[in-house]
Amino acid sequence: MIVIVALISACSDGERHNTGDDSPVLNKSWQEILNEAGGTKITMMMWMGDPLINNYMNGYVVPNIKEQFDIDLEIVSGQGAQIVSTLMSELESGRNSSQIDLIWLNGETFFQLRMIDALFGPFTEKLPNIQYVDMDNPFIGIDFQQPVNGYEAPWGNVQLAFIYNTGQIDSPPQSLDELKEWVRENPGRFTIPTEFTGMTVLKSMMISMAEDPDLFKGEFNAEVYNQYSSRLWNYINEIKPFFWREGETFPNSISQMHQFFANGELNFTFSNNDSEVDNKILQGLFPENSRAYVPDFGTIRNTHYLGIPTLASDKEAAMAVINFLLSPEAQFEKMKPEVWGDGTILDMSKLPENWQKKFSDIPGRTNSPPREQIREKAFMEPAPEYMIRIFEDFRTNVVN
Repeated sequence: MIVIVALISACSDGERHNTGDDSPVLNKSWQEILNEAGGTKITMMMWMGDPLINNYMNGYVVPNIKEQFDIDLEIVSGQGAQIVSTLMSELESGRNSSQIDLIWLNGETFFQLRMIDALFGPFTEKLPNIQYVDMDNPFIGIDFQQPVNGYEAPWGNVQLAFIYNTGQIDSPPQSLDELKEWVRENPGRFTIPTEFTGMTVLKSMMISMAEDPDLFKGEFNAEVYNQYSSRLWNYINEIKPFFWREGETFPNSISQMHQFFANGELNFTFSNNDSEVDNKILQGLFPENSRAYVPDFGTIRNTHYLGIPTLASDKEAAMAVINFLLSPEAQFEKMKPEVWGDGTILDMSKLPENWQKKFSDIPGRTNSPPREQIREKAFMEPAPEYMIRIFEDFRTNVVN
């Protein structure tokens, strides 16, 4: 990731890529866009590490896209650095079209792709279903402190949650001091994975250590990072000897964490989706007395997005797919705990009354905290450089 960022910086310091004029697409009416989209085949690159998400895409989205718009949607695996390196290579090679038409991305990837002009836009204002989204909501209209400005469409909104087993823990720790005490008193039962979710846990802890969380708003501030990351590493290293396997090794994926939690080896796991615990229980992967909660010290809430590469050959079809994914029907299906449990980006006040009622009556969110409650403890994602530095410094200051 760090190497890619360096390459991107080198590219962005020089001449910008000539990515062509997108106005012909953006000047079309929505009906013209749909007419152009029909009969095409497009490729979407996304993280495919969860079987429920894969089932939603291949079992629900793909057939509906084919039936409603005559678009053949192919889903392929790829995320983050792979997406960036693929699109950057295509731009550098002078290709006229990309092998990818649609991507699932988060703030780091958005930041990197915008630096090399690898995203098509602004296109979101053309989507009819954007009318149901409050783009003035800072948790939606701002991605890792970057205004989205129409270059990516919000898809889902979630908050980091801790997951524990009520059969093992009566009252989970709420403050960082309580967590430190719990870890010391229960050696070997807690750890942090070395991937995105684990780094989000660390970022949440770091922000909570600041007297004012607003210090982390806006562009990356090295002074702020150095001050509070130093406190974070001191905190983690103080309790590291009491971590799983004495802190000598760490899980490298959240799926490993889930597995260790499910078999009772760990008392805690985490999820960037605050309602994931419900679908994991429904799948029989987690014990039935598993619960999710957000500690009082707070966690990061963020939105994940959909984007279209600048060199995508079928931008109209990609826009049609994104508009469907933003529709009340697709968002409602996605929010069901037995399907995915992903938080909707739709503003309920903007929906017709029949859809408002449907969303309010979604069953199954019984082991997750009410979203209205945990949003009071929500932090905005800081700028991407904080995540990049956390990844690097965690390995330097803790793992090694």
